[in-house]
Amino acid sequence: MNKCVIIGSGLGGLSCGVILAKNGYDVTVLEQGSQAGGCLQCFRRNGIVFETGMHYIGSADPGQTLHTILHYLEVDKDVTLSRLNPMGYDVISFEGEHYSFANGKDNFINTLAQHFPKSRDDLARYYDLVNAVSSSAPLHSLNRDADMSVYTEFDRKSVSDVIDSIISDPLLRQVLVGILPLYAGVRGQTPFSTHALITDFYNQSAFRIVGGSSAIADSLVATIRKRGGRVLVRHKVQHIECDESHATAVITADGQRFPADLIVSAIHPANTVGLVDSHLLRPAYRKRLQRAKNTISPFTVYLKFRKDTVPYLDSNRFFYRGNTIWGCEDYDDRTWPKFLLYMHFCHELHPKYAESGQVITYMKFDEVQQWQGTTIGHRGQDYEDFKRRKAETVINALEQEFPGIRDNIESYYTSTPLTYQDYTGVPQGSMYGIAKDVNVFAAGSISYHTNIPNLLLAGQCITLHGMLGVLAGSLMACSVNWRK
Repeated sequence: MNKCVIIGSGLGGLSCGVILAKNGYDVTVLEQGSQAGGCLQCFRRNGIVFETGMHYIGSADPGQTLHTILHYLEVDKDVTLSRLNPMGYDVISFEGEHYSFANGKDNFINTLAQHFPKSRDDLARYYDLVNAVSSSAPLHSLNRDADMSVYTEFDRKSVSDVIDSIISDPLLRQVLVGILPLYAGVRGQTPFSTHALITDFYNQSAFRIVGGSSAIADSLVATIRKRGGRVLVRHKVQHIECDESHATAVITADGQRFPADLIVSAIHPANTVGLVDSHLLRPAYRKRLQRAKNTISPFTVYLKFRKDTVPYLDSNRFFYRGNTIWGCEDYDDRTWPKFLLYMHFCHELHPKYAESGQVITYMKFDEVQQWQGTTIGHRGQDYEDFKRRKAETVINALEQEFPGIRDNIESYYTSTPLTYQDYTGVPQGSMYGIAKDVNVFAAGSISYHTNIPNLLLAGQCITLHGMLGVLAGSLMACSVNWRK
C-alpha cells in the first residue's frame, strides 16, 4: 500500500486525505496546531460557539456541485444545513439603500430590477455571462467535457473591466461587486473568472452549517481514520526529505520521520518550498512563490448576544461606508473600516434568535507588525488595548446600520491578522492566500505539480478561494499522475 503524508489539516488537506484513503492509500495527515480543520475550526467562549472561516456555503442542493462532492467525501450524512433566505441570501448596503441577491436567474434579475428598472437587459447579460464562465470550468460544473475557452478568456480580464463594459448604470456596477470581500477583490486586478465562480456558487443555493463548519472537519477526520488513516495534531513539519529524484519522507520538529511514496502539501506554497532544500526545486520557482502577493488580512469581532434579544438573520449583510465599494483595502485611521461583513451563527435549525455573530473587515498586517513573534495570550497590554479600540470602532459602525445592537451585546472577542496567521499558518494572516491578478502571468495561479514528481500542492492558493474552490483543487491534485 502506498504511503501518503499530507501536510496541513485544513479543508484541502483533509479532503485530499479522504480521497486518497478511499483509493487505497495509507494516509497520514500532519497538523502543527492543537485542532484539525484550519478555516473550518470553531471555538467556544462562555458556552457559545463561534465560526472562524467557513461562514456559509453554496451549491449544496441535491444535484448541485457541492452536494455531489460532499456526498462523495461522506460528509453530507454528518452535517445539517440551514438555508439562507432565497430572496436575499446576501444583502448589499450602499449609500443608504439595501440590495438583495436572490437565488436563481429570474429571482436575481427581478429583485435587482426593482431598483434598476432600466437595467433589466444588462442584468440578464451579466447573469448569463456569470453562468457561461462558471459552466466552462470543469471542476466547478463537474462537467469534464466543458469548453474551458470561456473561463480562460475571463481569467485574463478583471472584474472591474468586465462589469464596466456590460453594465451601463454606475450604481449597479458597484452593487454587483458587493460580495468582493468573499475573494478580497481589487479593482483592475482580480479576474472576472474568480467573481463569476463565487457568484454562481452562492446563487445556486446558499446555506449555513448548523452548529458550525467544524462538523465538516470532524466528519473528514472520522472518515480518514475509518479507512485506516491517521490525523495527528501538534506535529509541526520541519523538513521534506528528498533523494536525487523524489521526496522520500516528512520530518517533524520533534524528530519523527514519516516515510512517504506521495506527499501532498496543503499549506501555503511559500511555506512549502521553505521545507525543501533539494536542487529539484529551482531558485526561480522558489522566488516566485515566496514573492507572490497575498490578499489582505481580516479583523474580526465575535459577538455574544444577550439571550433572546437579536432576531436571527437568514442573510449576510455587506455594509459599505463610503461612496465606492472598491478600495476597501486602502484606508487610514479616519476612514477605517470602509466595509463590514456581518453574519449570524446558526446554532440550531431555524433559530428565532441569534446567540452569536461576527463582523469582519480588512486589516493591514502593518498595523500588528510590532507584535510579530509574540504568541497568543502573551502579546502585552498594548496589543489588548489596540484590539479593544478597533473592536469599539467596528461596533460603532455596526450600530449605525443596526441601531440599538450595542445594547444587545453581552460580550465580544476579537482576532487580528496575527491570530489568523497563528491558527492557519498563512503568511501575514492573509484571508485567501496568494492573490489572483490579471496583471501577473496566469493570473497568479499555482500548479498542483512541482518539479518533485511525488510532491503535490493543494489548498486555496492553488485553485480558488472558498469551499468549492478548495475541494475542486483537492480532486484535481489527487488525480495527478505523480508516478511519472
